[in-house]
Amino acid sequence: MPVPAERDHTQGLFADRCAGIGDEAAPDLAGQIEAVRALGWSRIELRTVERTALADLPPEAVRDLAHRLRDADLAVVCLASRIGNWARPVTTPFETDLAELETLLDQCAVLGCRFVRVMSYPNDGLGAREWASQAIDRLGRLAHRARTAGVTLLHENCAGWAGQSATRMLRLLRETDSPALRLLFDTGNGVPHGYDAAALLRQILPYVAHVHIKDARRTPQGTTEYVLPGDGDAQVADCLRTLLESGYRGAFSLEPHLSARPHAGVDAGTDAARPFVAAGRRLEQLLAPHHDTAARAAGTP
Repeated sequence: MPVPAERDHTQGLFADRCAGIGDEAAPDLAGQIEAVRALGWSRIELRTVERTALADLPPEAVRDLAHRLRDADLAVVCLASRIGNWARPVTTPFETDLAELETLLDQCAVLGCRFVRVMSYPNDGLGAREWASQAIDRLGRLAHRARTAGVTLLHENCAGWAGQSATRMLRLLRETDSPALRLLFDTGNGVPHGYDAAALLRQILPYVAHVHIKDARRTPQGTTEYVLPGDGDAQVADCLRTLLESGYRGAFSLEPHLSARPHAGVDAGTDAARPFVAAGRRLEQLLAPHHDTAARAAGTP
């Protein structure tokens, strides 16, 4: 079926800025590549392959990934790590995260990637001051190591000490004082965690270097239901407008959570690619009204 001319025009501007977290479409790399390429996009974000976290893959498997992604003309925009996430509280031995970072830095070199996603450590019985001190110290040391490798850590508004507070995120950046630590804004995280993500975004805008796209709404039973971007309560369209009008020039990485959340044990089944692609089409529709704004920011006539 021919693609409408208007979509071609929009896609031409945004295709190199849209990406997808591949394991939400398929567990295997071939399926992940197929889903992202079906959208006509040129970037992919990696988290797991064959249900295995990136840092647990052997070096030869990573070299194979790099070769296959180059053949598919896909660039790797970010590696989503487990560092400081919901499964690793602040009492986890620091060596666990340092070892993962070392592996991911090697992988960044092989894959041509410069971003690694991190979080800021859920508490585990520490007092408020000690929790803050430990989280800031750990991320500061990790950022120092990342900087020596030319990699930037991206702290997501999700789990951990600074995950849901703009004030804490800005304190984290101020006290670590490292250009190798910046922010990853996820449009949909405010819904399950109970805060206004659009309001948070306005406070952290200058430091946002990467964006995840998802949408969600609360059900009458108090659970979270993930929906196509724009159909929920996450104010995705408003967030996109805020980002683009501020001059944001980074990626929009799709993490729709519609049928797969591999990091949480919800596997990408055989039909996961279909809702993933549908969410990608919706993201394109939400970006389309901002063509002129993005063109001006990019210096495109």
